[in-house]
Amino acid sequence: MKENKFFWIPFIAVLVLAFIFVSTQIPAAHQSVKNLPIALVNEDAGEMGQTLMDKIQENTKAMQTSDIPMIKWMVLENQQEMEDEMADQNLYGAIVIPGDFTKDFGSLQTPSPTKPELQLFINQGKNANVATVVNQNLSGMIAQMNIMMSDQLLTAVASNNVPLTVEQARILTAPISSTTTMLHQTGNLGNAALSLFQPLWIASIVSAVMLGFAGRNRTLQTIASHFKFKSLQILVAILLGCVAGFSLTWYTTFMLGFEFESFTTVALFLSITCISFILLISAVLSWIGMGGVAIFVLFMFFGLPLLQLAPEMLPDFYRDWVYPWLPMRFMFDGVREILFFDGGAWNSSTMVLVWIAVVSILVHLSKAFMPMKNAANKEDIEV
Repeated sequence: MKENKFFWIPFIAVLVLAFIFVSTQIPAAHQSVKNLPIALVNEDAGEMGQTLMDKIQENTKAMQTSDIPMIKWMVLENQQEMEDEMADQNLYGAIVIPGDFTKDFGSLQTPSPTKPELQLFINQGKNANVATVVNQNLSGMIAQMNIMMSDQLLTAVASNNVPLTVEQARILTAPISSTTTMLHQTGNLGNAALSLFQPLWIASIVSAVMLGFAGRNRTLQTIASHFKFKSLQILVAILLGCVAGFSLTWYTTFMLGFEFESFTTVALFLSITCISFILLISAVLSWIGMGGVAIFVLFMFFGLPLLQLAPEMLPDFYRDWVYPWLPMRFMFDGVREILFFDGGAWNSSTMVLVWIAVVSILVHLSKAFMPMKNAANKEDIEV
């Protein structure tokens, strides 16, 4: 047994693999929502609007269980400003106090009461999972405001011996109503980015590996021939990226039932993304060889749990030091912008992906200028 390494290597492999795959679950296991940007908009010029604003912020601080609050309130001037901020993906939700809130609140103790209404807005497209959390929390806040104001109103009525009709009594038990509006709705495309990422990333890895094998036994005697072959690999990578982007988009329409508002926009963005990924992987493999494949496989396993969570849900280390460096997060952001925020194929994420591709091309071509080991330099399974 001591002489046969295949008896003891599996023990090491099991321990290492178990450690790696358990560590990929750390972000999901230790997630906690912190500093979610939520807007407070007061369009009511009366006293009750400002009073409610103050109460909401005070109650949030009172319910806070840690030094870092769950909600970071952003006070905005009007609903239009709030909607613009949501379109720019700066907010997860909002509470809007309409202009007639004080007037309606004052009518509660009259013979013709009108319930004051609050408006809740949820930015579902920014992150569907967080949208559910925000919706639950904002609805819970309104319920607490209802209990508090109901107690105050009923106490005032009792102290003044004011007779109540059945309708008034019913309204005073829950004096505030609310309506919830989902902005940038995801529909059946909530998991589209995840569904698109996995096949695209694997296709990129396989493409880069195949390009590497294409030069495995090729004899390159000069720097010029080496540079020419590297350039050919880049051109083929661009073609592969376009084929992958358009075919993947097409497959999802009839296999997964995705309905894209603009098929071409999604396909073009995925093509640019795949080109960027193939060139990035190829550049790394050209310098460190096929062992670099493991890096990008691990990227997928470590990246997936992170990309399904909002940055505000991640532990500090992952949010500050891991998440910003994941190249695939730009694909997630770009797909989200196209599907839910009326973005085009060229957006902020596309610019980053193009820069990744440009740098990767330079790194890839620089390998051609390295001193050759012998006159008949052969590429040893490198890209």
